[in-house]
Amino acid sequence: MAVRVQREDFDIGAELGALTRGNTRIGGLTSFVGLVRDMAGGDAVGAMTLEHYPGMTERQLEAIETEARRRWPLDATLIVHRIGRLEPGDRIVLVACASAHREAAFQACHFLIDWLKTKAPFWKQEETPAGPRWVDAKSTDDDAAARWERG
Repeated sequence: MAVRVQREDFDIGAELGALTRGNTRIGGLTSFVGLVRDMAGGDAVGAMTLEHYPGMTERQLEAIETEARRRWPLDATLIVHRIGRLEPGDRIVLVACASAHREAAFQACHFLIDWLKTKAPFWKQEETPAGPRWVDAKSTDDDAAARWERG
């Protein structure tokens, strides 16, 4: 179980290598990397600033990860989420799941990113030509997370 909230960028290959190193039970490793886009809602985005509630955010991410481990037979998981000012193309988040079988890894990774998007206390502000604006929750994210509620 590994959760980190940090300002620094991360090296995807190094993170995935460290996650699986020495564990030969793993047969499937899935990952998701979220990036800052240069457009949102039809407007140009010059940068995004991510804020969080220290301590609370990490605890919530750990609870989400614990739920994934309850639902699927996972050998390793990783959530790395960045905060601070990020520019288009910068990495925001890395979610990875490893299991003996690929299906558990795929489903758990999908679950983690869906719940992270709706249940983790992060606040995002985009820099647009019209000025800064806070990013509102999206109903599509809520719908994606809701499909896992039955679980």
